Amino acid sequence: QVQLVESGGGLVQPGGSLRLSCVVSGSIFSSYAMAWYRQAPGKQRELVASITSYGSTKYRDSGKGRFTISRDNAENTVYLQMNSLKPEDTAVYYCKSSYSSYNYWGQGTQVTVSS
Repeated sequence: QVQLVESGGGLVQPGGSLRLSCVVSGSIFSSYAMAWYRQAPGKQRELVASITSYGSTKYRDSGKGRFTISRDNAENTVYLQMNSLKPEDTAVYYCKSSYSSYNYWGQGTQVTVSS
């Protein structure tokens, strides 16, 4: 059973930073592509950033230059470093792992950007 557990969310002022973590268990982590999604109230879930099993990354345009996704295969963990946060970044952030046709999701962590 693959399980994903996110952490690191919270309340931060505009311009601040947060680092989200997602620990994956029950899988060969290094073989999985990983991604961070977010969902704001009343909006659809959207892709924020992704990283392949060999480390290639992609970002949503709104996060380019501010967000960095990375992975530590030894720790079975994927990270999302978020800098220069804006109120519009407020959402529940979800971690997803993918292998072949299989996708697994975490429970989400709330990020609130407000003064």
